[in-house]
Amino acid sequence: MNQAAQPLQLDPNAHTGGVGEYLLHRAKPYLPPWLLAGGVGILSLPASAYWHQSAAAGVGLTLASVGLTAATWWAGKPTSQQRRLHSAVTVAAGTTWFTAAALAGPAAGPLPSLFLIGAPTLAATWNVRQLLRVNPEGGGSADKGLLEKVGLAKTMVTGASVVPNKATFDLQLPAGELTADDVAKALPKLAGAFRVAKNAVRMTPDADDSSRATLTVVPKDLLKSGTEHPGPSHPGGSIADPIVVGIYEDGTAMVLWFPGDPAEHRNAMHLLMMGMTGSGKSESGITALAEVITRRDVIVWASDPAKAEQTLGPLLPAIDWAALDMESTKAMIEAIKAVIPARTSWLAKHGYKQWEPACAKTQADGSPGMPYLVAWFEEAAKTIRETDDDVFTGIAQEARSAGVSLVVSLQRASGAQMSTDTRASLGSSWVHGCRDERDAGFALADEVLDAGAAPHVWKDKKPGYSYLVANGVPETFWATPGRSFLTPADYLDWAVTAFADLRAACDPVTAKAAAGAVGNAFLQRTRYPLPKIQGGNAARDEDEYGPLYTDEEEGEDDALDVEGEWIDPEAELPPVRAVVEIAQPDNRRPAKVDPAEAREIMADLLAEFEDEGRDSVGPKDFMDHCDRIGRSRSWISTQVKEMLLTGRLAETHEAGRYRIVPGPRTA
Repeated sequence: MNQAAQPLQLDPNAHTGGVGEYLLHRAKPYLPPWLLAGGVGILSLPASAYWHQSAAAGVGLTLASVGLTAATWWAGKPTSQQRRLHSAVTVAAGTTWFTAAALAGPAAGPLPSLFLIGAPTLAATWNVRQLLRVNPEGGGSADKGLLEKVGLAKTMVTGASVVPNKATFDLQLPAGELTADDVAKALPKLAGAFRVAKNAVRMTPDADDSSRATLTVVPKDLLKSGTEHPGPSHPGGSIADPIVVGIYEDGTAMVLWFPGDPAEHRNAMHLLMMGMTGSGKSESGITALAEVITRRDVIVWASDPAKAEQTLGPLLPAIDWAALDMESTKAMIEAIKAVIPARTSWLAKHGYKQWEPACAKTQADGSPGMPYLVAWFEEAAKTIRETDDDVFTGIAQEARSAGVSLVVSLQRASGAQMSTDTRASLGSSWVHGCRDERDAGFALADEVLDAGAAPHVWKDKKPGYSYLVANGVPETFWATPGRSFLTPADYLDWAVTAFADLRAACDPVTAKAAAGAVGNAFLQRTRYPLPKIQGGNAARDEDEYGPLYTDEEEGEDDALDVEGEWIDPEAELPPVRAVVEIAQPDNRRPAKVDPAEAREIMADLLAEFEDEGRDSVGPKDFMDHCDRIGRSRSWISTQVKEMLLTGRLAETHEAGRYRIVPGPRTA
């Protein structure tokens, strides 16, 4: 039965006539076998009159009967075994009866009974076959010609889902004969049969049943035109929120997760980024970092000894430590090794089993919080080559528990580039176009390649196209192509500037450990100025990329803490005792001061406090001068932490108060 007939049979409302027309409408799909049987019986009458008892006709009709049966068997080779046998038996029975009826007469001997019993039986078997082929409930299909062609005979399609540009089929494999591995081997042939690209056909095995799998076919590449960066996904949020870096072919967000989450059974992420020259690997990395720098509780240490500022340049003002040569890169590696035990001890001391957003806030004992640390090594092949192929192994094995994520980016993660121990410790991978399937195998597991992932098909022809196999990413997306956002330079400048006040500073524990390990390499690290944005302050360009951020802690301070007294926002206002006319309020916001100038004002204020004879100060003392400083409360809090790091302030036993350490005075 052809496809056009199926909806006619299944839809009883497709007719517009009366009962007779309705019955004819329902019977039409089943009439051909009966008409053929009747036609054979009718044609036997003139054949008998013409060839009755003719020896020559007997020979000719017998040969024709055998030839037609053989031709049917040969023509049925591409179909299923059942259909082939059924067709041959039907033709053999029909031609045998017709030959006997033409020579002896249709009414001779048992021929009438054979016709009246055999013809309806054969016609009915074809009707039964038609009924079994039509399954409105999505059951299995007996028409498996295509699957048999590609080596998946006896496989049943138990369900199907078709949406725009995507078809999904649930396969039930013959138990004990085929597994999902056999489906994986057949994917290239299926792609050829569907006339689509090799990586447009994918397979996902059933986690609980090896005899079941899901086949996905995507006929059109919807990632071809690319997607402009839509703006921060969680502006001012936590690094624990998802990092959206692009979209999959069905429009689903492509997401990275850096910190772990015990509630979601997700570990912290170490990431291997790989892709050949021109595959868009570095651009994807910049897109990810552009998301990271919009979060309030994370710092970034980044290295690129090969391209220096060429890749990381636009983001340098937002990076806490940028190592752009081999000497500083080696120092950064040593510093990371030193901060891991220091950070782990701090987490244990404050009762944390792993890093969580609460770690970045001031602790109950008044200790400054500890932001998450992302250590990003771009063009890491040069670093490995000039140090040791095992240089990242220890960090990868130990850093997760310390609230540190390691990202290693290089073109080819072969054994000659990095040790297998390092590669095994980088549990997640983001793979762009590769030169060949062997290269893809350095970063993607066999089961992902078997499922249809094929980055070697793209090579350097489709920049940004990639596969993401990472913690928190469902396995169903591991072999699904995605593409990172197109991130223009002006967006990077905007993100760097707009979130400068919110961005976390290096915490005292991490800074002390790093300084103790590498000294001035950390203490005198280069800090880059914010970019000059043409047409005004980038922080106010909200219309293009959306709202900037919400500083929850700052908002709570403003609403509930005035001059040290907590105010209940739900309390009723006191009765009015007098009316006083006041001048029209000045709604103009104080001019925003350049960060460097604001730091000088902070230093001057500290000197003034010292001249006044104060022994200790806290963020509130500086916040009383917000208009003079021209920066937000969160920025001022960050600068107080910086003074603590540089030794100008020292911790006390009182939460939020710091002892002034005498320092050099300027004339």
